[in-house]
Amino acid sequence: MDKRKILLQLDSDPHPSVFDRVVAIDAGVDELFSYGNVQPEQVAGLVHGAIFTRGPKDLKRTAIFIGGSNVETGEILLAKAVAAMLPAFGLRVSVLLDANGANTTAAAAVRVAAKHLSLACTKAIVLGGTGPVGQRVALLLARQGAEVRLASRQLPRAKAACDAILRKVPEAKLEPVAITGESELGPALDGRTLAIAAGAAGVVLLPKSARLACSTLQLVIDLNAVPPLGIEGVEVTDSGTQRDNVLAYGAIGVGSTKMKLHRAAVARLFESNDQVMDAEEVYALGEAL
Repeated sequence: MDKRKILLQLDSDPHPSVFDRVVAIDAGVDELFSYGNVQPEQVAGLVHGAIFTRGPKDLKRTAIFIGGSNVETGEILLAKAVAAMLPAFGLRVSVLLDANGANTTAAAAVRVAAKHLSLACTKAIVLGGTGPVGQRVALLLARQGAEVRLASRQLPRAKAACDAILRKVPEAKLEPVAITGESELGPALDGRTLAIAAGAAGVVLLPKSARLACSTLQLVIDLNAVPPLGIEGVEVTDSGTQRDNVLAYGAIGVGSTKMKLHRAAVARLFESNDQVMDAEEVYALGEAL
């Protein structure tokens, strides 16, 4: 008889995310062990508790989910978790990183874009591109062959984000741009067919006037659900809605794809014990949805 599916939830916040816990149960997890305020030095002990209690043939029934609101901390916890495993002896479990929903949100946004555009032929701009979601959006678009302008208020930050992506995708077609006002936004939008806003909550990154002035735009996706929205004139519930001269998606419109990916990613963890799931692995799940 198969052992029960156990998910170890490691959350850097004081209280483990209720959202992530509900999704885990809906994805078929039998037992959920949730730990909050997890520090990097505590990860090895928690991982060892997971890998030493079952034989190698049963370890695919145990998995780890790393969450929390701080994506950089989540990345550190992921590295610590992987380092604590003993793959040479078959003592490892699969692990998924989705701190602050960055991976599932970015993957969902790019999957939505792929429904309407051939990404290999797409000229995109990622507004707020130096944040954790924006960087992942740019990475996934670049991996699909899109030509990507990664925008930030500070050019050095945009360059650093592009350099990080290029280390993973050497063939990526990336251009860092600095946008501090509408005078710089117009040239940055020039020739773009796709615009994705992935900046901080409550900041308008694409005013309606600039959107209307860009004749090449075909699709806009706003990942901010907090008013004022990142793309002016787009509603949070838009899902392929015609807005003036473009198709538009809001955060809730993208949300249904994000939820499907989140549940599918958790379920995938229990298919084998050797997976490390980051943005690109989550995005790949979309092909089967």
